[in-house]
Amino acid sequence: MTVAAGAEAHPGSADLLGELREAGVADVDASGLARALYSSDGSLYRVLPRAVVRPRHADEILATLEVCRTLGVPLTVRGAGTSIAGNAVGPGLVLDTSRHLARVGAVDAQARTASVEPGVVQAALQAAARPYGLRFGPDPSTHNRCTIGGMIGNNACGSRALGYGRTSDNVVGLDVVTGSGARLTLGPDTLPVGVLADLQRLVEAHLGPIRTELGRFGRQVSGYSLEHLLPERGFDVARALVGSEGTLAVVLGATVRLVADAPFRGLVVLGYPTMPEAADATPGLLPHEPTAVEGLDARMVQRLRDVPAAVVPDLPRGDAWLVVELTGDTEAEVVAKARGVLADAAALDSLVVTDPAEAAAIWRIREDGAGLAARTSDGHPAHAGWEDAAVPVERLGAYLREFDALLDQHGLQCVPYGHFGDGCVHGRIDFPLGRGPDRGRGRYRAFVQDAARLVAGYGGSLSGEHGDGRARGELLPHMYSPAVLTLFEKVKGLLDPDDVLNPGVLVRPAPVDDDLRTAAAPAHRQGLALAYRHDGGDFSTAVHRCTGVGKCRADLQSAGGVMCPSWPATREEKDTTRGRARVLQEMLAPGGPVRDWRSPEVHAALDLCLSCKGCSRDCPTGVDMASYKAEVLHQSYRRRLRPRPHYTLGRLPFWADLAARAPGLVNGFLRSRLGGRLAKWGAGMDQRRDLPPFARRTFRQEWSTRDRNRGSGRDGGGRSPSGWTRSPTTSSRRWHTPPPGCWRRRATRCRYPAPTPAAG
Repeated sequence: MTVAAGAEAHPGSADLLGELREAGVADVDASGLARALYSSDGSLYRVLPRAVVRPRHADEILATLEVCRTLGVPLTVRGAGTSIAGNAVGPGLVLDTSRHLARVGAVDAQARTASVEPGVVQAALQAAARPYGLRFGPDPSTHNRCTIGGMIGNNACGSRALGYGRTSDNVVGLDVVTGSGARLTLGPDTLPVGVLADLQRLVEAHLGPIRTELGRFGRQVSGYSLEHLLPERGFDVARALVGSEGTLAVVLGATVRLVADAPFRGLVVLGYPTMPEAADATPGLLPHEPTAVEGLDARMVQRLRDVPAAVVPDLPRGDAWLVVELTGDTEAEVVAKARGVLADAAALDSLVVTDPAEAAAIWRIREDGAGLAARTSDGHPAHAGWEDAAVPVERLGAYLREFDALLDQHGLQCVPYGHFGDGCVHGRIDFPLGRGPDRGRGRYRAFVQDAARLVAGYGGSLSGEHGDGRARGELLPHMYSPAVLTLFEKVKGLLDPDDVLNPGVLVRPAPVDDDLRTAAAPAHRQGLALAYRHDGGDFSTAVHRCTGVGKCRADLQSAGGVMCPSWPATREEKDTTRGRARVLQEMLAPGGPVRDWRSPEVHAALDLCLSCKGCSRDCPTGVDMASYKAEVLHQSYRRRLRPRPHYTLGRLPFWADLAARAPGLVNGFLRSRLGGRLAKWGAGMDQRRDLPPFARRTFRQEWSTRDRNRGSGRDGGGRSPSGWTRSPTTSSRRWHTPPPGCWRRRATRCRYPAPTPAAG
């Protein structure tokens, strides 16, 4: 049981924590830090929970649900917290499956299935299936951190749904517990008994509206997918629960379908003058059986070029592109398909990509889309909220033209991109949240209402894969008849009669403009140490750059990324860039558990931040946590006595210059028991750490020798003796270059947990 001392716990949490303790739930946190970390997901919404539970096994989920039912506490299930519609925030208990329930069970190569726990990261499942030549089909852009449980909750699709289908098309069976406490094992042969018999009778009484309004096209994700319960579809309850956003049942485990991974892949990149023209060309490409047809806008690519250290591949001429992926059993088959695509594309220019590294670079543009689109071309923040509409693909071009006109009518900007082959459009819009008398809520509401009417007029869906959540639940009457909405309520009443599971989502939805995080955050421009020039001098705008896409939770090493090095060591949300940003956002928000610069929650979150600037390099939204930490430390200790290490390590260049005059003497002192203990105490270091020795000769001295030897032909190949390849800092040139692997050894000696894969 974890409740931080002195933390801002919810006033009514004592009874809840006591009941959870009695029920044997071990990992519970009601501290102000935990409540701040889980107050938001990847959406616009901020809802403070009462506590966070991280279950270690399915029995703890059952026990947690029973406590919530008994006490009437809402329960919201969360995976990686990348939900963009506000599906993974709630006012009661937040249940995080990603920490402990992340194991891949058996992979059956014969049946092409795998059993998984809900917290398994999609990329970990791919790694487990790869040795068998198999893969899990759906792959959202967040595949390296999103969980299978979260994908089931939202009916996630991803870029390759065109070839492999949605999550609902790839679920074979589910182990769930309903909101009423009934545990169900669901599969193709499940008999309709008990509550399932009641559900079957309900469906049989409403066959007409289900057949005419639901399941009309592939990306119709909004609402409940009751079409899977039709008699002609075999009354498949497991598939019907996919996309119910945790409002009907909690997933304890899943059996998913795997597909053969094609041995050969290639990309055809097609350039067009505009995004609507690219959309017009899309239907003509589908007969060539692509696994993906993705749309990219030039403004998004330009945003990537503005990111430090970003590598942007060359693209064909145009201001809009279609990225078409083709697969085959042979290279010749892929080449033949590519010729067909080029013949039917009517593009300005084109590029055929067969090199895997070049293809990966192009895919990275698409995968970072949500972050790259979070700023407009003039630097204003752009937001989710209307980022996931879908229409039948043959109507996509016309829809985009009307959508552009609607944006102009409301004085807004959007950078569209998305799964054009499926008719699904993503984008971020520069809603004026935080501005005006109502903090921008009125303009936000007016636009999404008009946008909902527009997409419904095209026979589309408010959501194509992200789910409705808090962002679109209130808008469902624009899309569905009163009969279907009443049917949704009746289904909710059967499976979750007490409205315990994720209330305010889908059925009896919360207003779309309630709990908007950025609308509630006041500006903070006075008395700052840093300028924040790219954020209008506003610290609040700077920390709200983090939109929660969670790239900092991913393993980026294979792609050359470094953000965030503390996360692999601890696997704690507080040690992600996102977690730190959330705590800083809560510090600025009204009425939250984090009070000010000196709050323990702020310093706990920033404690393991190395100020390495990895986030400023890798984060697609441009978060710079090193700068924010510097601001926090300045504000916390301004005109106050600082901790001892601030004085000792803050003057490290001075001490290093002194040590360079007698390095042997200083090293001998540091190696002694007393000297080493004193030095570590003064620096605030753990006594189990090793102290690096000072070099006998400084870098400058070694470099001067190298230059003299080069002139005499005795430079030994021209390599610097210390191995440096750039100008060092004053202090670094006094130290020996550490041997490879020393940091891992030191972390082990200090008993930091070694990084572990997300799935076992």
